[in-house]
Amino acid sequence: MAEWFSALTYFEKFYWVIAGISSTIFVFVLITTFLVGDADGVDGDVDAEIESDTGIGFQFFTFKNLVAFFTIFSWAGISCMDAGYGKGVTILVSTIAGLIMMFIMGALIYYINKLVSSGTLKLENAIGNVGEVYLTIGANRSKIGKVHVNIQGALRELDALADSEETLKTGTVVEVKEITGTGILIVQPLNQ
Repeated sequence: MAEWFSALTYFEKFYWVIAGISSTIFVFVLITTFLVGDADGVDGDVDAEIESDTGIGFQFFTFKNLVAFFTIFSWAGISCMDAGYGKGVTILVSTIAGLIMMFIMGALIYYINKLVSSGTLKLENAIGNVGEVYLTIGANRSKIGKVHVNIQGALRELDALADSEETLKTGTVVEVKEITGTGILIVQPLNQ
């Protein structure tokens, strides 16, 4: 093995050293991703908890992308040298292959992150929805009751007040008109 490596040119040694190091790191990252999962912050992805956050944007320069770049770069270069291409073509092909891999990895992570749902209930999504009174609601916001409303694909039981002149009894169909600052739904009978 030592004789084979010492017989290589400096150009070939450069590609083989990068291939060895990057492939080792790639395998380690791959195994830890499957065993441990993808932890935020480990690969440079930063996602702050912001209410209007739409997720992580497309990220080209991350640790995983760089590992993928150098792995594909080095093996594409070794393949070019084995095929008999010159140094210029080898560098060009390996660089393009590495950049394509970085782009693919960035796009993959971007689209996977877009699939993630935060699971946060946004009461604003209840406005305009129809529900049913579960516990009696007092007239003119005099007594808090409860309603069942379908929000974000799930039936929720939430506190509610009524803006109507009449008490809303159990089973009354209501529509959500607004939400107070404390998260209580303001409802009115659907026939109004």
